Amino acid sequence: MTNPQPSTTPQDQPMPVRAKLAAAWTSLMFLYAYVDILNFFTPGVIDDILAGKVFEFDLSQTFSTTALILMAVPIFMIVLSITLPARVNRFANLTVASLYVPVTAFNVLGESWLFFYGLGVALELILLVLILRYAWTWRACG
Repeated sequence: MTNPQPSTTPQDQPMPVRAKLAAAWTSLMFLYAYVDILNFFTPGVIDDILAGKVFEFDLSQTFSTTALILMAVPIFMIVLSITLPARVNRFANLTVASLYVPVTAFNVLGESWLFFYGLGVALELILLVLILRYAWTWRACG
């Protein structure tokens, strides 16, 4: 009688959909933040901000509040993806990710650094598509 030796080969464990969704939203937020931070190094951006402009918009409390809301929703989706009941969770992820596809695509319009913004938006859209796929194929919701 020999005792079987435990395998040293890593074994894949099933990843809960909630964890996949939270990880994708977290990655999306890192990309949003990193693209925005790197944008400060684009020539003229700081001058425009100091002059009270972001893209074509005047810097105002309304602009800042709108930007905060636009970023707060995906930030809250990280927590909601872990905590909401399955059916509500699936619906929320499908709805929010669907709404953020055009919001994200809008960010590339009118930008002079098309490769930089194009890559950033493409990566963000890939994550949104992953979120949509994870939520759409979530079998626990029937």
